[in-house]
Amino acid sequence: SDLVSKDGFVLSSRQPVVGRTVSHYRILQRLGGGGMGVVFRAKDLRLGRDVALKFFPDSLMSDSAALARFRREAHTASRINHPHICTVHDIDEDDGEPFLVMELLTGETLKHRLMRGPIAVPELLEWSSQISDALDAAHNAGIVHRDIKPANLFITSRSQAKVLDFGLARAV
Repeated sequence: SDLVSKDGFVLSSRQPVVGRTVSHYRILQRLGGGGMGVVFRAKDLRLGRDVALKFFPDSLMSDSAALARFRREAHTASRINHPHICTVHDIDEDDGEPFLVMELLTGETLKHRLMRGPIAVPELLEWSSQISDALDAAHNAGIVHRDIKPANLFITSRSQAKVLDFGLARAV
């Protein structure tokens, strides 16, 4: 039977739930969802590290363009190794459901940070510099992000900026 998550995604009984093991990852906690998936904190049982798993929503499985975008995110982001770009470790499938394995980040998106009020100029300048450096690295690798917005920028608990979501990126 299908359930609807608080983000409006249709979740099938096949999709991850806390405690379930998917491939060699044990699902620990649901972190949230966005336009292209639901993200969970998981334990990599082979390496003993926590990671983020981003699952493609069932409601979009019949949308071949959306599925191609999801896969493109993994391939594009994995081509860039930069401290201010979220690392994509792998792309995998479990019971026909594709998912990305990514670096686990603690903190909040810039969108959520902005909701809490103004940002001090020194912080803003530092984050802008980090984001610019990340985009420069992407451009030097021949990749244009095409979807920079506060929801796709993450501020870690150590006050470092990270660029997320390369699903709309284009190689040039």
